[in-house]
Amino acid sequence: MTNDSLKTAELLIDLERLSGGEKEELVKLGIIATEADQILPSLAAPRSQGETVIRKRAIHAPQVLNEAYHYARPSSFSRGLRVDIGNVTVLLISGTASINEEGKTIHVGDFRAQTWRTYRNISTLLKAENATWHDVIRATCYLRDIERDYKDFNEIRTAFFSWLGLDPLPASVGVQARLCREDLLVEIEAVALIQS
Repeated sequence: MTNDSLKTAELLIDLERLSGGEKEELVKLGIIATEADQILPSLAAPRSQGETVIRKRAIHAPQVLNEAYHYARPSSFSRGLRVDIGNVTVLLISGTASINEEGKTIHVGDFRAQTWRTYRNISTLLKAENATWHDVIRATCYLRDIERDYKDFNEIRTAFFSWLGLDPLPASVGVQARLCREDLLVEIEAVALIQS
């Protein structure tokens, strides 16, 4: 494999465009060699910890949203991660928004519709692991404009959770944030616990 193909296939960055600081950090991480800009083989291997075996795998729901690495510019995260620790499973749902199965933003400019679609996407991710919102213990809610949209957000969240009959409600926080796309108005991440 040539050095050019290593750049693309293994590291996904152009070694010739690195700043001095980037190069220094990549050398210290053991990713590139000091003298030559060569990518070194990874020595990091997954390991189990003690007697408790921890297993993890990605969560998928392709019927409602695509995988992040299918974007024109790949993103390096899973839509969700299932972590099995003994007889307990933790579901970590990544920040999820009004994205469809083709990776496109839908309901552009319609905050309320984007919020409902976000709840649908998360519900489907949970369902893929035989979980529901009744298993969610924490939700972090990111709003592009919290002053403008929080009233509508809280109204929808309250209606949705009431319809589901959630008791107790998940712990939650609302944060104003710049989201990964200009046309996204809301994003939610969630943590759920279920028995394996």
